[in-house]
Amino acid sequence: MTRRGVALAVCVAAGLVASGCTTASAPAAAPSSGTGVASAAPPAVDPTVLPAVDRGEVPMRLADGLAPPTNRWFSGLVFGEAPQPVFPLPLAVGLTASGFAYGLPTARAEGAVLAGPYDPQVQMDLREPVTGIVTGYDAATVSVDLVAGDARVLGTLHLTRGSPVLRYTAAGDQQLGLGVPFAAGGDGLPDDVAAADVDGRAHVLVGAGDLDVAAALDGAGTTLALDEGASVSWLVAPDAGEEPGALADLVEAVRDPVRGTVVGYETGAEQVTTSVTYETAGGGPAVVVRWPHQQDAVGGPDSTGDAETTCGLGTYATVRGTVETCLATTSAWRSPAREPVAGPDVSGLDDAARDELAEQVRADAATVLAEVRPADTYFGGKALARDADLWVLARDLGLDGVAADLRASVVADLRTWTEPDGCADRPERCFTWEPTLRTVVGQATSFGSEEGNDHHFHYGYFLYAAGVLAADDGALAADLAPVLDLLAADVAAGADVPVSDGAPVPGLRVLDVVMGHSWASGQSPFADGNNQESASEAVAAWHGLALWAAAREAAGLDDAGMGEQARWLLALEAASARAYWTDFDTTDPAAAGLEASVTSLVWDGKRERATWFSAEPSAALGIVVLPVTEVSTYLGEDPARVRANLEEALGTDDLWADPATWDVLFGDQLLMYAALLGPQDAASALDVARDLPGERIDDGSTRSRLLAWLLARAA
Repeated sequence: MTRRGVALAVCVAAGLVASGCTTASAPAAAPSSGTGVASAAPPAVDPTVLPAVDRGEVPMRLADGLAPPTNRWFSGLVFGEAPQPVFPLPLAVGLTASGFAYGLPTARAEGAVLAGPYDPQVQMDLREPVTGIVTGYDAATVSVDLVAGDARVLGTLHLTRGSPVLRYTAAGDQQLGLGVPFAAGGDGLPDDVAAADVDGRAHVLVGAGDLDVAAALDGAGTTLALDEGASVSWLVAPDAGEEPGALADLVEAVRDPVRGTVVGYETGAEQVTTSVTYETAGGGPAVVVRWPHQQDAVGGPDSTGDAETTCGLGTYATVRGTVETCLATTSAWRSPAREPVAGPDVSGLDDAARDELAEQVRADAATVLAEVRPADTYFGGKALARDADLWVLARDLGLDGVAADLRASVVADLRTWTEPDGCADRPERCFTWEPTLRTVVGQATSFGSEEGNDHHFHYGYFLYAAGVLAADDGALAADLAPVLDLLAADVAAGADVPVSDGAPVPGLRVLDVVMGHSWASGQSPFADGNNQESASEAVAAWHGLALWAAAREAAGLDDAGMGEQARWLLALEAASARAYWTDFDTTDPAAAGLEASVTSLVWDGKRERATWFSAEPSAALGIVVLPVTEVSTYLGEDPARVRANLEEALGTDDLWADPATWDVLFGDQLLMYAALLGPQDAASALDVARDLPGERIDDGSTRSRLLAWLLARAA
């Protein structure tokens, strides 16, 4: 492992932002790596009980003691031989050989791609070679020290997620090259700021506090003289807003820079509220934007007059849609609550339906019990979740012998997987501790899991299977807990988890709180930022987490708030899955020209109807539908959109004219999705499902699961 150390102290507070942390070499505050929820306590887990497997050197531009930020929107800054551009959004930022650059991406649609790539419009030059080292981060802010070859910190770049503001703090007296000429005042701006016209849009240079940047410019407006500790920001003006003098109001807010953020949430029976509070140097509001998934906005979970948000201050066209500019101390929004459900529900079936389903369960049970489940964490986890559902069906249909055999088989495999020292004795079906990335990895890897990829997808299946099987078996829950809790902490710890052998496991490892969804790539070696494909598997992960938390609670084990946090994550991810993957606003001008009803692969720099694994048209929809469980009803809240998505995926406007239409990849998942249209379509889907070729049943499901879902909805 390679870490670039710097002469800098980093403040770390478990789960809390270290506001006001300063050092002599970096006068501005640097956020800690406390990326979790303000009130969360680290779970009582110790991943070093697993065998340690160091999988080789991983180049990292990261200060010592910080948790490696895998699965983040800014991971590309840290990992890889060279830093990638990142997208705080609506801006995009890149490091250069002698400084940094930024631009406002232009969102353009072509075919099935809506792209807003990094375009470095303004470049800042420190006049000597530098390397960017991430020295602190929290849920929405990142600090990057720009370090010279002799380890001198020349300055610190500050990024804030969801803000059109970029900030830089000088670590010593310096002359900063600006790349484009800035001129004092103009267009109703104060005399102590400067602005540049870049492609017809104002970029405003603002000093923190009472710093007069106009006076610090040279005659050409291309060099800025900064004293040690001086902090300056670049604000890219939005398109005109509803409020007169909006740009001047934004400039005044920029004078009070963001130092860090704190996350909060509240869960209720109908709504779940998420909040991000921006801690500024003087306590004023931050300049932020409101994203499509945040439209049901509130003042905050503990709303006070200080949490007021003022919007209508202009807009930006982004790959996420048209976003509104706001001033806010706390950005908070509601998402519909989603209730976890353990397994299929056959309680409403009549005798004929029960008999038909029972026959299929017997057949499917005989098949799965004759097979050996896969040994890697993705397909192995899917098989365990599949067979846990099959056990629920057998139990609830009164097939006692079949249920007993299924339960014994799944429990035996769960016990094998959750032996803490299993990898000391065998090469597969076990977990290891990867000390470089500070993560839990299955010994038999898949889809780059050793790099941090897709852990929430994989581990969600294990958590679901364990939550279902241990729901009424406290002894089983207690036996599985030592390793299952590690899987839960790996992807969803509410706060940084201290580890005896070094840096912590990061809190909320995969969650982008501001964007309301997870990221799948561990190290994000891409010029378009991080990405996530199967948003539905992310939803399934939090569904599994909620069921596992319920099983622990029923067993009398302290869940340390895991259940409520899982419900928060479940609601948040489901809302964003609809907002950006399956149900986005196709009439938004920012998406004009997009020829896709589904964008199955979402990046920070683009959205596209594509997959990593197949060019089949059905794949793009199927991957954001599977695995269909009882919580998947969130996908059906707009029936007209469900139909449009299916027609696009299947290439027909008459879904039921030909059963062969469904003989496609993920045909079973799409039939279950179609049942969300209503009883008549569910009945048509049932007719097709009975004869659907066996190879069209996903390996994470069974025909029994398919029929159970459809029979319940066709009634």
